[in-house]
Amino acid sequence: MIAIAGIDTFVFRYPLETPVQTSFGTMRDRPMVLVRLRDADGFVGWGEVWCNFPNVGAEHRARLIESVFAPLLVDQSFADEGEAFASLTASTAVLAIQSAEFGPIAQCIAGIDTAMHDLAARREGMPVWRRLGGETGVMPVYASGINPRGAEAVAEKALGAGYCNLKLKIGFDEQTDRSNLSRLRALVGDDGKLMADANQAWSVEEACRRVPAFSDFDLFWLEEPIAANRPPEEWRRLKRQASMPLAGGENLAGDEDFAEALADGLLSVVQPDLAKWGGPTKCVPLGRAINRSGLLYCPHYLGGGIGLVASAHALAAAGGDGMLEVDINDNPLRSALIGDMLSIAPGFATLDDSPGLGVEPDLDWLARFRVDC
Repeated sequence: MIAIAGIDTFVFRYPLETPVQTSFGTMRDRPMVLVRLRDADGFVGWGEVWCNFPNVGAEHRARLIESVFAPLLVDQSFADEGEAFASLTASTAVLAIQSAEFGPIAQCIAGIDTAMHDLAARREGMPVWRRLGGETGVMPVYASGINPRGAEAVAEKALGAGYCNLKLKIGFDEQTDRSNLSRLRALVGDDGKLMADANQAWSVEEACRRVPAFSDFDLFWLEEPIAANRPPEEWRRLKRQASMPLAGGENLAGDEDFAEALADGLLSVVQPDLAKWGGPTKCVPLGRAINRSGLLYCPHYLGGGIGLVASAHALAAAGGDGMLEVDINDNPLRSALIGDMLSIAPGFATLDDSPGLGVEPDLDWLARFRVDC
């Protein structure tokens, strides 16, 4: 039984010297929304809410939690995290329709769910990954967030830090994409994996025209070359043109969407983002279903430290051969919250047996980045 006594939200922003570029927009700072739950016995749990876009999204999601979700949680008791997830989802279903804010509401529930798992695992003195059935807390990682400008220098930095696998952002002009892919392919060599993320940049016609040229670079996967919500026949058409595996899933949400994705078999790599939808309650069973389907479960993540650690716990709990996505760009909202998870074994994330997620945000240190909402 989890009896919630209080909930707090914290919004942080780290200004960037080098903005993060995608085919659909640019991040000029790195936001982070943390959720802290307290139970009646004084235990706490931490979660993170996806808030990268739009630029005002972080403050908005914090207000949603304070105004909509706090009244649904405080002084309420739940048998477990699954019951809390179902209750919050049902209680806000009509609001999501009325406001057309399905995404923000799902993201808030996801962050709260992560905090629930952290709290419950702390109460039991177990790490989240082991409590959810994981067998090992060690998993391979790949360096993500490599922008089109300065890609080679960032890739060299990542390789120097022990990463063997790289993911480049593409979806820009053809010369830039091909030049960056060629240089990164040479850097990672035959033993490293190279992935490319187009961030839904192209129509199916443009994607089918471009994709054959990427066969030169031995891509481990090509991520979201077309919009996630394009009909299956467009993905099938693209799959026939692509020599490399297709990846996606960060922009899917809900049991039905993921069930269809697994049944269609159009994606070889499935990438749910637990801070966007589902939290561990949904994403760990989904990860196992992905593995059973013979596909690769590689959780998507590009945010602060709590969400990254939670993604690692989910991957460890689900098992399989997937890799953990790690943003290689400078972000103290990430690096200050993950402890030594990425430094114990280069090229791997390592989780120990600390209770819960194993991290405790230093709010005094983070205060320099905190913003009012």
